[in-house]
Amino acid sequence: MKLDILAFGAHPDDVELGCGATLAKEVSKGKKVGIIDLTRGELGTRGTAETRDEEAFNAAKILGVIMRTNMEFADGFFVNNKEHQLAIITMIRKYQPEIVICNAIDDRHIDHGKGSKLVSDACFLSGLLKIQTLDEGEIQNPWRPKQVYHYMQWKNLEPDVAVDVSGFIDKKMEAVLAYKTQFYDAKSKAPETPISSKNFTDSIIYRAKDLGRLVGVDHAEGFTTERYAAVDSLFDLK
Repeated sequence: MKLDILAFGAHPDDVELGCGATLAKEVSKGKKVGIIDLTRGELGTRGTAETRDEEAFNAAKILGVIMRTNMEFADGFFVNNKEHQLAIITMIRKYQPEIVICNAIDDRHIDHGKGSKLVSDACFLSGLLKIQTLDEGEIQNPWRPKQVYHYMQWKNLEPDVAVDVSGFIDKKMEAVLAYKTQFYDAKSKAPETPISSKNFTDSIIYRAKDLGRLVGVDHAEGFTTERYAAVDSLFDLK
C-alpha cells in the first residue's frame, strides 16, 4: 500500500498533538495517510500501554487515516542505531510515502528528539541501493521520501512552514481527546503530568490560533524542514 504521507510519533498522541489537523485536512482532500508510533508509551505516568493502544486506534479512526501501527520500541530507551534504523527503513520502503512527518528536532521529552533523528536518518538511508531489507520474505526496493517535515511539540520552535488548518482544529481536538487517560479530566484521580492540565489542553487551540494570526488564517500548524521549501510562484504564498 503506497501512502502520500506517513507520520511518525515517538509516543501515541504525538502525531495528533503535532500535526493532527494537517493530516485530517489532507485526508479530506483524498490523500492516503498513515501513522507509525515508535513506542507504546508504556512509561507514561497515566494510563497503560494497553489503554494507549485502544486510544491510538480510536484517534486513527477519527482522523481517517488508512493505517496505523506500532514499532514497539522501548519507551524512553530506544536509540538511533542500525537495528532501529533498519526497522524504520523497512516501513518506509513498505509504504513508499512522498512525505514523512516526524517529531520535533528538539523538545522537552528525550524521545522526541531521538525519534526525530532516527526517522530522519532512516529516510535518507532508505534510498540507498546497497542496504537490503525484506518484507514478507521479498527484497524491498529503495525509497526516499521527497520531503521530511518536523512538527512542533512542547517547545515553541520557530517553524519554517505554517499550514492553514482552519476548519480542522475541531477534528484535531477530537483525536487528541480520544486519549482519555492522558489529558485533562476534572474527575480523574490519576497523578498530574505536564500535559494533563486544562491549561495544556487549552494551549493546543490557542497556539494554533496564534500561529494562524501570524500568517493571516484562523488556525495553523507549524513545521520545520530539512531543505528549502520551494514554490512555483510568489503568489502561491499566502
